[in-house]
Amino acid sequence: MKTLSNNKRAYHKYTISDTYEAGIVLNGAEVKSIKNGKMSLKESFAQIKQGEVFLIGAHISQYSKDSRTDYDPKKDRKLLLNKSEINSINSKLQKGMTLVPTKAYLKNGFIKIEIGIARAKKLFDKRDQLKKRDQKREAERELREI
Repeated sequence: MKTLSNNKRAYHKYTISDTYEAGIVLNGAEVKSIKNGKMSLKESFAQIKQGEVFLIGAHISQYSKDSRTDYDPKKDRKLLLNKSEINSINSKLQKGMTLVPTKAYLKNGFIKIEIGIARAKKLFDKRDQLKKRDQKREAERELREI
C-alpha cells in the first residue's frame, strides 16, 4: 500500500476509536492529481446523508493537463461502503462524535480512504499527549548518550 495523503491533524485533534476502509468516486483527472500528491485531508470530514457517506472539504487540486474551467477542488465526493458498514457507523456515532478521514492510499490500483469514528480531544488531553511525547523523546536521548 502506497500512502497518498495523511491527516496528521486528525490524530492531534481527535481520539479515533474505529476505522473503516472506503472507496471514493472520482473522475480520471482527479485520480491522476491524487497520484501526483495533490490531495489534502486537513479540514475534511465525512457525513452520512440519506444512507450514503460523503467526504466533505477534502481538497484535490485540478490536474495540470485538465482543460476544464468549472472544476471545484473541494466538492463533496461519495465514499463507497457496504450498507452493513454504513449501518454500523451510524449506530456507533453518538453525540459529540464525527467521521474523520485519516489517510488516503493505493490498494491494488484503487484509491482508498480510511475514515475513523472520532471524538474531539479536550485541551488537557492534547497537553497530556504532548507531555508524554516529550518525555519519550528525552528518554530516547538519554539512552543514546549512554
